[in-house]
Amino acid sequence: MAGALRDRVAVITGGAGGIGRATAVRFAEEGADIVIGDLAPGDETVALVEKAGRRAHYVRTDTTSEADCDALVAAAVAEFGRVDVGVASAGISSAATAAERQARVESDAGHVVNVSTDAFRRVMDVNVIGVLQTDRALARQMLAQGDGGSIINIASTAGKIPLAGASPYCVSKAGVWMLTKVMALELATTGIRVNAVGPGYTTTPMWDVPEDSPAHRQAMSITPMGRNGTPDEQAAACLFLASAESSFMTGQILHPAGGQFTD
Repeated sequence: MAGALRDRVAVITGGAGGIGRATAVRFAEEGADIVIGDLAPGDETVALVEKAGRRAHYVRTDTTSEADCDALVAAAVAEFGRVDVGVASAGISSAATAAERQARVESDAGHVVNVSTDAFRRVMDVNVIGVLQTDRALARQMLAQGDGGSIINIASTAGKIPLAGASPYCVSKAGVWMLTKVMALELATTGIRVNAVGPGYTTTPMWDVPEDSPAHRQAMSITPMGRNGTPDEQAAACLFLASAESSFMTGQILHPAGGQFTD
């Protein structure tokens, strides 16, 4: 797919690391200029995009702020003149630290009957409201341009597989998947395509549990290929959905997930 995004402009939230960073680099390798929105510093991603021969711009963005999402897209237009592709990759697995998440997997502390409403709400705010506000800002700009575009939401297999102790994450990712389908239907006649990538367990800062841990063993028990995915593998799925290779696809979800769904 060499040059699949030549001279396109892509906005990527969560682009400072993980799947977002890998997607930014892959898109740049395929010819796109990149605008990175993240709360974390984006210097490293900017450098990687520029190393790939394309331009990059970082905007500090809290996707739970509608004003920040609108400002991110406005900055992309000011910097590069338009927006062709958007990837809503910003997300969190829980409001807990990595150590707290591991402890909750090994107990019932994260079960619905015990999880705090504030913790549940925080995940929903980032993973659902943040994606909504990102997608809306992208779609409004694409509608104004009048020549279509591609919006890609990062969901998860957890949106379809209930995981004990992870109710906020599972529910939020199911929400992302339904939001994707509704927006795809609403925008189908405009040339704006809305699809999702639903990763399985992927080696990122979000999934940082030791291989000898109960959490990792449980994850591999439902992953037939028996390994974690990589951010680059998720980025490849995003590239397909961003490119003309998927021009007749909208309202769909791809699962680079090591065989978690084989039906």
